[in-house]
Amino acid sequence: MPLTRAQPATGTEDTETVAPAVDLVLGASACCLACIFTNPLEVVKTRLQLQGELQAPGTYHRPYRGLVASVAAVARADGLCGLQKGLAASLLYQSLMNSVRFYCYSLACQAGLTQQPGGTVVAGAVAGALGAFVGSPAYLVKTQLQAQTVAGMAVGHQHHHQSVLSALETIWRQQGLTGLWRGVGGAVPRVMVGSAAQLATFTSAKAWVHERQLFPPPGGGTEVEGSCRGQQPVPSPQWLPEDSWLVALVGGMISSVAVVAAMTPFDVVSTRLYNQPVDGAGRGQLYRGLPDCLVKIWRQEGPLALYKGLGPAYLRLGPHTILSMFLWDGLRTLARRGWHQDT
Repeated sequence: MPLTRAQPATGTEDTETVAPAVDLVLGASACCLACIFTNPLEVVKTRLQLQGELQAPGTYHRPYRGLVASVAAVARADGLCGLQKGLAASLLYQSLMNSVRFYCYSLACQAGLTQQPGGTVVAGAVAGALGAFVGSPAYLVKTQLQAQTVAGMAVGHQHHHQSVLSALETIWRQQGLTGLWRGVGGAVPRVMVGSAAQLATFTSAKAWVHERQLFPPPGGGTEVEGSCRGQQPVPSPQWLPEDSWLVALVGGMISSVAVVAAMTPFDVVSTRLYNQPVDGAGRGQLYRGLPDCLVKIWRQEGPLALYKGLGPAYLRLGPHTILSMFLWDGLRTLARRGWHQDT
């Protein structure tokens, strides 16, 4: 069935949700569309996070300085097409990770779990963890491809892959099946935190916008105190319809701040774990795992290193969150309308 009804919590209205199989397609499509626009910032962010790896501040060469200068540096070194390095791997990752993530989250909505206190956070975290595990090989290749550049601008270890398929083949041949999931220990908490923050704050932000009527009609109504506490509401003009694109846009903007704040330290660690060189047994030569990476970065580069690339990270994760949530919400609205027209 295209639409199902989530079990409502006490005191809340019955709400329609899109079927999990439909959400799988819509969520993956929305995030892939957003990825096309934000991938250049992902390239810059990756290189900034690898720059000065395990070196004290001020002791290393900095070919990348700030967002604008870094974009120009990438374009000079790799050409304009270099700003879309790793795009195929990025799209593969977005499709794998988000299809699983949105499918699992939709299942939780269908079961009514998100109506329980803290349900959206838990559902978002679990869905994100499963999605991160499935998409980990694609993220591994994406990180390594985006780090590759000419010798004079290189930061981090250089893997010299030719394409997504050749990278997967090389890793499989040299490290075996488990090598494709190397670094997953950093990816799972990264996406757990980001997914929980994204889905929970987006849902809450949309509800908050409706309750506060942030876009009142000119000279129009105001919110009535107590209307959300079971008291009889006083009718007021409804400026924004429930499916207005402005509600989804504002929700995505609020959600993006929470995602970047919570996710950036884990993003730095994940980038380091995925890009590090490995020995003959497939073990990382720089870090033994998430805790070891966190400790080494803190001790050798300082705590602020966990927020390396914060500017590009926000300018990438911010628009990506806004676009993906906005597109996902819009596609779900179209799916609901199509179902209603059919019935």
